[in-house]
Amino acid sequence: MTTRLPVFRLLLAFGAGLVLTGLPSPSRAQNIVVMVNGDPITDFDIEQRTKLDQLTTQKTPSRQDVINELIDDKVKLKEGKKYGVDPGVSDINQSYEGMAQRMRVSPDQLTKSLEAKGVRPETLKGRMKAEMVWTSLVRGRYKEKLMVGERDVAQAVQAQTGDKLQIEGTEYKMQPIVLIAPRGSSQAFLETRQKEAESYRARVGSCEEANSLFRSTPNATIRESVTKTTADLPEALRKVLDDTPIGHLTAPEVTKQGIEMVVLCSRKPTMIDTPKKREIREKMYSEKYEKTQKAYLEEIRKAAMIEYRNR
Repeated sequence: MTTRLPVFRLLLAFGAGLVLTGLPSPSRAQNIVVMVNGDPITDFDIEQRTKLDQLTTQKTPSRQDVINELIDDKVKLKEGKKYGVDPGVSDINQSYEGMAQRMRVSPDQLTKSLEAKGVRPETLKGRMKAEMVWTSLVRGRYKEKLMVGERDVAQAVQAQTGDKLQIEGTEYKMQPIVLIAPRGSSQAFLETRQKEAESYRARVGSCEEANSLFRSTPNATIRESVTKTTADLPEALRKVLDDTPIGHLTAPEVTKQGIEMVVLCSRKPTMIDTPKKREIREKMYSEKYEKTQKAYLEEIRKAAMIEYRNR
């Protein structure tokens, strides 16, 4: 069974492609290769994804592999809408900014780097959206199936290495605090806020005091407490928390939200999983996730209407 878009929808799709891209020739942009549940995949889409894959994997994928990736994205997004999983523009932009941050560049620098390789940022954002939707769907729908039992992990550790399952560590309970600074704030404003943060540090001696103070302070917020162990934190942050007296604030840091600090509510010894146990648990989860998502994707692809054009 095949499905064809009404003429006016095709015209809209073509117009959007021309307005957004401005790069390929009109005939190139408008050439539909595949229709997936009524949504087109064009030559330009394939060209863009090919360049992105080359950039991220340092390999040149086959044209059919790229087409399959794009088909997968279409069916994932449709399945997401079926269950109300549909990230908005702000969610995608936040994820894009997070990627830039991990690469230690600004979002603008990431965009310029992509464009220098002939890749529109929307191409990367489109792939990110599909993966966000898919991860949420798989983990949400198959939560119980993906669970890894502690007994299974323990048996795998003993079978592989015979190592201990737990070692001594530290548990930290803390609350993040933000003195809000609007994006684009001047250096002078940030310095003023940092001085405010230092004055607050001198006044706070407990989590109770921190909550009382920051819940009534304008342009400041204190978040709910979080508990982390030695295994969850990088060494540099562990050292900061180990050097901070209980009930006191860490040194202020400038972030994209403003000036951030943490009030340390408690620090106590605990038993934590060994690195080997964590590694094996993560591997077992990854294997379950991969098997589950592959079967799920095959199922929804079979139900999709996929029509190739001009073959």
